[in-house]
Amino acid sequence: PEAERLAGGKIEDLDGQIGAAEALIEMGARAALIKGGHGSGSVVRDVLVSSRGMELIERPRIETRHTHGTGCTYSAAIAAQLALGLDLTAAVTAAHRYLQGAIAAADQLQIGAGHGPVHHFHAIWQ
Repeated sequence: PEAERLAGGKIEDLDGQIGAAEALIEMGARAALIKGGHGSGSVVRDVLVSSRGMELIERPRIETRHTHGTGCTYSAAIAAQLALGLDLTAAVTAAHRYLQGAIAAADQLQIGAGHGPVHHFHAIWQ
């Protein structure tokens, strides 16, 4: 929804994601990541557009109600990976892998009855 608002149009498929990323680049962004978690299908496709071109980051969709905080978690994980010295593509890929783990493990938390949070500590709480 945020990307739709910023880019000024509906994002309903991969072409829409690419178009939104390109629109953000045209507005002056040096890179744009449009996540695909709000889409449908068995695969989540995130689109990264930067000076290197367009790249897809794909993972199997995890069916769960525990997806609260995915955007914030994803952006913080990307920032952390960049701070560790990874290039943008590697940072986004590593952050996406971490986020998938946090979503997959979220059922372990059993917090609340609604749209629950992802499990930020999935890698260390075994």
